Amino acid sequence: MDVEILARIQFAFTIAFHYIYPPLSIGLGLLMVLFESMYIRTGNKQYETLARFWTRIFALTFGIGVVTGIVMEFEFGTNWAVYSRYVGDVFGSALAAEGIFAFALESGFLGVLLFGWNRVKPWVHLVSTIGVFLGSMFSAIWIVVANSWQQTPAGFHIVGEGLNARAEITDFWAMVFNPSSVDRISHVWLGALLAGAFLVLSVHAYYLLKGRYVEISKKAFKIALVVATVFSLGQLFTGHRSAEGVGENQPAKLAALEGHFALSAPADMYIMGWVNKEKQEVTGIKIPGGLSFLMEYDVNAPVTGLNAFPKDERPSQINAVFQFYHIMVAIGMFLIFLSLYACFCWWRGKLFNKRWLLWVFVFTALLPQIANQFGWFAAEMGRQPWVVYGLLRTSDAFSQAVTANQILFSLILFFFVYAILFVLFIYLLNKKIRHGPYDESDIEDRPLQKDISNVLTGK
Repeated sequence: MDVEILARIQFAFTIAFHYIYPPLSIGLGLLMVLFESMYIRTGNKQYETLARFWTRIFALTFGIGVVTGIVMEFEFGTNWAVYSRYVGDVFGSALAAEGIFAFALESGFLGVLLFGWNRVKPWVHLVSTIGVFLGSMFSAIWIVVANSWQQTPAGFHIVGEGLNARAEITDFWAMVFNPSSVDRISHVWLGALLAGAFLVLSVHAYYLLKGRYVEISKKAFKIALVVATVFSLGQLFTGHRSAEGVGENQPAKLAALEGHFALSAPADMYIMGWVNKEKQEVTGIKIPGGLSFLMEYDVNAPVTGLNAFPKDERPSQINAVFQFYHIMVAIGMFLIFLSLYACFCWWRGKLFNKRWLLWVFVFTALLPQIANQFGWFAAEMGRQPWVVYGLLRTSDAFSQAVTANQILFSLILFFFVYAILFVLFIYLLNKKIRHGPYDESDIEDRPLQKDISNVLTGK
């Protein structure tokens, strides 16, 4: 493999591994705020127990997320020197803003969140929990702003020429509110909130099935189910807005997402399928005129296809982009259906009677993570061959001094180190889940574990 491919694989691997953790931190942050708010509002110690339990798991995800995120900043310099020079002014501003407005807020309150139990007043601790949650949300803003600028550059001019050219900000707020940033931030936020909500649903569904911590798990499950339902439905809106933005600003990417080749013709929307790039056709289940309706609310409206662009300005892996995008959409629709069905069962008073449904929730913790990963794969692969859309090609952005063997060696090392970190994360997460919500030091009356028959009867 050449330097460009290896550099892309290495960065994709490291950022995909890192992105397991920030969405969980954001999603769990909201649930922690809700649990602690319910404790202050009702005085029910079970909500405090839930807040403490999920704070411990939050700390685990936050710690590994910070460690794995640092690596990528070094990769910008080692593997992507031309890119770093080109976007340094933009990325520098965004990352500085993240440090000032996000990371400082998050880390400043983190100590009180983790060690302030029984040392500060409950409302002070709640403020710290909200501060950490908001810090994680603000951090996502600036990272997505920087990435969105690469998708839809704005508020800049180019200084220098050739390999020495660089983008220099002329309007900071135009850079921040570039054409795709708001839609993409909202979409990323909701995906992160779903990742946290479905992890909580998964763990407490498991407890209910095993007849452990039944009373407290029912409370946690209901709150997380409300969060999952609201934000899974919200993804319909943010996803649609994002698709409209891609069609307006990155038509080649939109064409790749749906495998649309015709120069300018009405376009179908595929539920599932397979793209044959050589024959320029898609085989699968489709909604005739669906993409045209999505873009223009007219099934006969023409949509710009891949043939409208030179071959060297189209994504090379069209079928991969197509598959990643459609798996993401399929998971999103499944989570909507599952959440609504569970809410219907709750309304009928039968939510905790359906063991099969609880088993489904046990395994759904993986689905938001897969959807988040595949959504980013589709977005980044669909942007190719550009690293900064329409301005800097990926083939021109990597370091000229680094060799393929050097990147391959570091990639192998990263793989082993990250594998160890992942095994450690799963081990510690499993240990905390098996231990359960209650500490040995809890002095309040611990509710007796209910027999499994109580779960079946819904009592």
